[in-house]
Amino acid sequence: MRTQESTIDHVTVGAVENRVHRLCRQYAEKLQFHGWHHVSFVRAKAVGFAQHNGADRTVVEVAALVHDVNYLVLRNSPAAAGRSLRMEILAECGVPSRVAQWIDEIIDEAEMATRGRDISLEAQALSDADTLFKALPVTPVVLAHRYLRENGLSLRELAHKIVGEQCDVHDEGYYFYNPEAAATYSRWAMANLQLWQCIKEAVDDPTVVELLDAVHAVDDALAS
Repeated sequence: MRTQESTIDHVTVGAVENRVHRLCRQYAEKLQFHGWHHVSFVRAKAVGFAQHNGADRTVVEVAALVHDVNYLVLRNSPAAAGRSLRMEILAECGVPSRVAQWIDEIIDEAEMATRGRDISLEAQALSDADTLFKALPVTPVVLAHRYLRENGLSLRELAHKIVGEQCDVHDEGYYFYNPEAAATYSRWAMANLQLWQCIKEAVDDPTVVELLDAVHAVDDALAS
């Protein structure tokens, strides 16, 4: 384990927190899934994982705060779509440019769709926290419909996205990088991925499609 490092002072971390919190409140309707509830969860867990693996705690903390600002820029977008806004926020809050660039690289490195087995300790801490949010048993029940609305996706599209991005990573053994996280949460992750695999299969059943169309028709009638 590396010696714990803290590159960013607490005043700067607080400034980033306040800036992101204000954005989340201002655009709460737009960030139904990736709002402050998501940011604060990922931040807390990422800090814990950083403390465990020896990553730079404050760099991980700030990365967690700004990791999803891309959803303010473009719906259903990769982390890289938020680079300009992310760098603007970090500069406004006094994060040195070289550290801001490092944070941006960590966020790209940690992204589920493209991450590999051998990523930095900072990216591992951020990735494990974000992955845990996806694997929580409550996420499909309480939050999945918010993801659909936020990103303009159909249930079929979301099921294909989750299965396509996450199953291979899980099967190859680095769904979680932290051994304790893997031991504690892998059962949740497996259940979640099995659920979405079943959903992916179900939405190709013509009778299920009819059922979903009927439900959507009721929703549309109630909304009108």
